[in-house]
Amino acid sequence: MEATINGTDAAPTGTDTAPPRNEFEREYARALGNYLLNGGEAPLEEAYELGRQALTAGEGVLAMAHFYHDALAAALHQAPARDDPSATVSKAAQFFTESMSPFEMTHRAIGDANTALRKLNETLEEEVQRIALALHDDAGQLMVAVHLSLDEAIRDMPPNVQARMSGVKALLGLVEERIRDLSHELRPAMLDHLGLVPAVEFLAANFGQRTGLHITVDSSLKGSLSPRLAISFYRIVQEALTNVRRHAHATRVRIQIGKRGPWLRCQVADNGVGFDPAGTISSGHPGLGLVGIRERLNALGGKLRIQSAQGRGTKVEITAPLHQREHADSDTPRRRPSRSA
Repeated sequence: MEATINGTDAAPTGTDTAPPRNEFEREYARALGNYLLNGGEAPLEEAYELGRQALTAGEGVLAMAHFYHDALAAALHQAPARDDPSATVSKAAQFFTESMSPFEMTHRAIGDANTALRKLNETLEEEVQRIALALHDDAGQLMVAVHLSLDEAIRDMPPNVQARMSGVKALLGLVEERIRDLSHELRPAMLDHLGLVPAVEFLAANFGQRTGLHITVDSSLKGSLSPRLAISFYRIVQEALTNVRRHAHATRVRIQIGKRGPWLRCQVADNGVGFDPAGTISSGHPGLGLVGIRERLNALGGKLRIQSAQGRGTKVEITAPLHQREHADSDTPRRRPSRSA
């Protein structure tokens, strides 16, 4: 079974109940006809309200264009022969623009939310980087001091105690190695210096060593990526591997990274127990780390596709535009002053 989540086309929810589609089409055609016949502000108010109802019901832009086309065709067919069709079409366009205003405002609100989410992710990454450096530098220096102090203390101990303390030193060495690995996983320096693929390979090697998973990384990626895209994909792969460890009961994982046209693509596939992705998403409690993955992809304008079935493993595929667009904060949606969203 397969489920696709588009990070940029989330349908809004609301408490208003929209009329059934056939009834909505009739209402739209009636309101448009009223505006063409009488003009005025009231039909435009109704156009805006009809657009809001359609948005709440989950109708898309193409559906609205279909409603408008049919309603306009009917209006032109019923118009007296003396009427100028071009004037009718021009006037009808004003009605259509008003009915699309809720869609425009929602689109821009999603853009603003994605911009805020991107800034939040950047702030979190800065904090993670600070913690990683503290682990690598400060904790590393403390561990060196501990080793030196132990060496000095061991020299004054009886031989039998020295042997026992050597075991303590070995445990401290393991702690030091784990701290170093954690600092690299939190913010691998090679991500900044060598790029996404070497960082993922390092992550996979350490993750496989700790969990016993056999993880392979295949990539055809050439050239460099923007820092935001690279760190986002690194975090998503990190989350996907964590999901495999927690839920999949898998023994093998394959990670593929490459470009597909103007998109960056990454697939994480395992041979685990699988699950029902559509049922998990529709339940409203996706879990499985999907929330974190989806939020990162929202900020990138990316897409998440999951293929899975009970007993057949899971494939998680993420794609995002290679060239990221910034949302213009100064843009504001067209809004008639007498209406509210």
